[in-house]
Amino acid sequence: MPETSRQYWLWAGALFRCLALATWLGLAPAAWSDERIPIFDAHLHYNREPDYFHPLERVLELFRRNRVTGILATSRPNDGTHALLAANPPDIRVVPFIRPYRVRSDVGSWFDDPSIQHLIAAEFARGGYAGIGEFHLHGRQADTARVKRTVDFAVANDLYLHAHADDEALETLFRHNPKARIIWAHTGFATPPEKVEAYLVRYPNLWGELSYRSGITGPDGRLSEAWRSLFERHPERFLVGSDTWTNERWQDYDAIIAGYRAWLVQLPREVAEKIAFRNAEQLFPPAAMAGAR
Repeated sequence: MPETSRQYWLWAGALFRCLALATWLGLAPAAWSDERIPIFDAHLHYNREPDYFHPLERVLELFRRNRVTGILATSRPNDGTHALLAANPPDIRVVPFIRPYRVRSDVGSWFDDPSIQHLIAAEFARGGYAGIGEFHLHGRQADTARVKRTVDFAVANDLYLHAHADDEALETLFRHNPKARIIWAHTGFATPPEKVEAYLVRYPNLWGELSYRSGITGPDGRLSEAWRSLFERHPERFLVGSDTWTNERWQDYDAIIAGYRAWLVQLPREVAEKIAFRNAEQLFPPAAMAGAR
């Protein structure tokens, strides 16, 4: 082999090994890192407290600026959700859920309040809803007849449940009705990844929504190995969301969405796209949402 050819192949081999090592270490940029992957915001509140932090047109512009192509919309009261639906943006899919709250204090009492059952039934009668929630349950709060009635109502009417629940409450919801389909807000906040995976295996109708979820990345912004492995083994079971429950979350919306993209780009593109938007689009296809307009 001529010396120049030999030097070329030695150089090329060394370069290949360096790139492979850099990729393994998470140092090399992904092939699609210069693109902004679409986001389906699967945990959004447009609350009125006492008035909306952003007018509707500004909210829609915020979504477009961040390439948010769909939202799982809830509000307290449900007027904000109806306002988003009435806007009917052609480029943003609005998936409405019934929030079982009228005022903030309902968070701590809805699960044993008979008037909330009437609220859910009245909102459902308006048509177009895809689910119930986000609602909050901790421990034995989930073990009431009214919560079971809510779960059974959701199953009977082909609705999802969006549950902000600890481990005990999550298990109770599925015990009420194993056919329930649950989006687990925050994926337990700090439930260990191995226990999250056990739930995903045990409950095939469970999806983890990742707002406020701790441990996904380290201080350097790199995906933890435990979460990377979990995402790659179960890419179809996770969603992302902003959880705009306070005005501060609206102020930080750009940073929240950018934060997701910063670690999504560290995953294989197919996995990242499922978590970012494809899973939500599959759960809530346009044909199924036609009645929500």
